[in-house]
Amino acid sequence: MKGQAAMLDKDSLSVSRTPIRPNSNWREQLREGFCDPDSLLTFLGLESNVAPASRRPDFPMRVPRAFAERMTAGAMADPLLLQVLPDPDEARAHPGFGTDPVGDLDSRSAPAVLHKYQGRALLMTTGACAVHCRYCFRQHYPYAGQTIGPRRWQEALAYLARNEDIEEVIFSGGDPFMLQTRKLCELTRDLASLPHIRRLRIHTRMPVVLPDRVTAHLQAWLSELPWPVVIVIHANHPQEFDPSVDHALERLRLTGAHLLNQAVLMRGINDQVHTLARLMERGFLAGVLPYYLHLLDRVAGSKRFEVDEPIARELLHGLRIRLPGYLVPRLVREQPGEPFKLPVL
Repeated sequence: MKGQAAMLDKDSLSVSRTPIRPNSNWREQLREGFCDPDSLLTFLGLESNVAPASRRPDFPMRVPRAFAERMTAGAMADPLLLQVLPDPDEARAHPGFGTDPVGDLDSRSAPAVLHKYQGRALLMTTGACAVHCRYCFRQHYPYAGQTIGPRRWQEALAYLARNEDIEEVIFSGGDPFMLQTRKLCELTRDLASLPHIRRLRIHTRMPVVLPDRVTAHLQAWLSELPWPVVIVIHANHPQEFDPSVDHALERLRLTGAHLLNQAVLMRGINDQVHTLARLMERGFLAGVLPYYLHLLDRVAGSKRFEVDEPIARELLHGLRIRLPGYLVPRLVREQPGEPFKLPVL
């Protein structure tokens, strides 16, 4: 991918509005992020019109400045802004939308362990994220007492040891890369004592929203792991990529990790064939292959993002016409109790 550097710089899909801030300390960048709608809208040159009902203490706004700098100044309909800006509709109840749309609570098998699918188990490494996406299917999840702590980790490890059919462990949350790399090292050191674990998968949005999280220490940890590693990033729109994200993804690839992208299909953000095609093509230029395109998980507060299934099918058909097969994601819906994510053909 090195030969693509010049192409990426000239690519019309790289739309960084201002240079990334010089502070490369990712934890300081977290503290400097936007935590209220007024400050973010002022930064974008927009008048604040966020109703008090939109300000949720249980799920406050959180946006790293590195992500906000890719938003278009003066554009209230910017596709990145819409993903993170609270809306009064979040307070309204809608039939079919609930607090546990994918059955996570029924899948808890041990402290911090969700075991839904054969051969793989998910670890709730943390409840923290660098960005609070308003469509997040776990925005109501009771993280307190459900993420990895010293005692809970030993119980989770014991569960994984007992279930030798589990070959793949998935780090999720929250966002696993919110943990200090030292803590990630501790977790994988203990996992390495289980001979039946053959793969590690990491679901993270941080290389996209806070690229400086991919530090030399993180690279070294990934490079030394004893299993093949799959890193599933999360980008929903081509505008989310810029040179800083490209560089972070290149650093991840240099560790030998396989990079995939999963996206959520959302009304007003990426529900056009040309937008989705540009997302898949832009991700590929950054070394990432498409994985899933999810129909919206019907979590309470997210109805404004939902795209009807017939429209989703038409979009998938359009992608198949426009793109080579390896750039067409799998359109899926997750249903509680099913043994796999259901394909939407």
